[in-house]
Amino acid sequence: MKKLSYLLTFTVMILVLAACGNSEATGSSGNSESDSEGNGPIEITYWYAWGDKIGENNENLVEQFNEMQDEIHVTAEFQGTYDELHSKTQAAMAAGNAPEVTQNEIASIETFAKAGMTQDLTAFVEEDAEEIAMDDFNPGLMGNSYVDDKLYGLPYLRSTPIVYINKTMFEEKGIDPASIQTWEDFQSAAQNLTDDEHVGISMPVDIWFYEAFVAQAGGEMVGENGEITFNGEGGVEALNLWKEMVEAGTMRVPGGEPQQASDMARQDFATGRAGMFFSSTADLTLMLQLAEENGYELETIMFPENEQRSVPTGGANLVMTSGLDGEKQQAAWEFIKFMTAPEQTAYASAYTGYLPSRLSAVESDTMQDLYKEKPQFKVAVDQLQYGNARPMIEGYPEVVKILTEEIQRLMLDPSLEAGDVLDQAAERSMSAIK
Repeated sequence: MKKLSYLLTFTVMILVLAACGNSEATGSSGNSESDSEGNGPIEITYWYAWGDKIGENNENLVEQFNEMQDEIHVTAEFQGTYDELHSKTQAAMAAGNAPEVTQNEIASIETFAKAGMTQDLTAFVEEDAEEIAMDDFNPGLMGNSYVDDKLYGLPYLRSTPIVYINKTMFEEKGIDPASIQTWEDFQSAAQNLTDDEHVGISMPVDIWFYEAFVAQAGGEMVGENGEITFNGEGGVEALNLWKEMVEAGTMRVPGGEPQQASDMARQDFATGRAGMFFSSTADLTLMLQLAEENGYELETIMFPENEQRSVPTGGANLVMTSGLDGEKQQAAWEFIKFMTAPEQTAYASAYTGYLPSRLSAVESDTMQDLYKEKPQFKVAVDQLQYGNARPMIEGYPEVVKILTEEIQRLMLDPSLEAGDVLDQAAERSMSAIK
């Protein structure tokens, strides 16, 4: 029923979009009246995901933009998780009241672009080539920005997963965090950290993390032709590692809905029950705060390697929704340029822990001073050299949900075989990508 409901919603959305038509980057005309015909600024809306420090960062930057000029006024609105943001955006597009600027989690860039929901930004970049300075964006973060050689989003709050370490617990157990370089090192540390009161690592079933381990084992989630390949040797090896650690009691995998499981794993780490925790670098400011409140020292390290060291990039790109009139488009573009400029990306990185998406921002005094004061922030930047784009095939968000369900099934029933579970997930996923 959920799938049927989704398909009906999606069909209505496509019909509405087809009726409205996609506007071009320049010279377009929409049905909305120009805000400039009145005396006030052009009004646009920006939707974003996640709260806490991430939400504060979004609100702060929007306030800065509104205060620096009086021609455009942006209203920022929180919409929950990425999944919730995407669902609300799709519904708003179908209803004809979508925000002018929103976030696309990078694996969904192609889905939104090919559905006609987001605007091709190529012409805008070409017109503002000198000001936008595309060669200043970190190349490691651009893999999920293009669809059919057209630019549909600019890197904004981007990330890689990193390993959070309770350094105090490590010292008590006589473990050097720097010694964790390989999967074997990781397993050994988790075992040594585990006792009657503690577990080596608490980790939700998050496919972003699984993507990292599959790549480290030399596998791929999706092949060059868009076929499912996560059930190959690399995918099985990665999942068997998790299964072995769960069976050994050195890894705790909370159940429940993805967000609930993630919150429970974070709580395990924050309160000192777990010695390690996987999460986005975007959580760094919050995790440093939680570590201080709970009386231990926090350290961060890169993901361990197997055949190779590899991590997926993550986070969101800023996109402009389609169907806007020329004036709204230009206002949205000015806001996107501001949010992705070097000064703002440095501010966002220092405030949250997200990666600075601009090369010049990494070298700025703001970031260099931060790395000296808090070296935990630099781990994700150093790890980016091993970063890769997430799969962007149409239907991949649904594949993620299916794969999550199947892996959770294995975690609850260790009698199942990793290969069988992945084959089942691959078979179910075929309908999603078709």
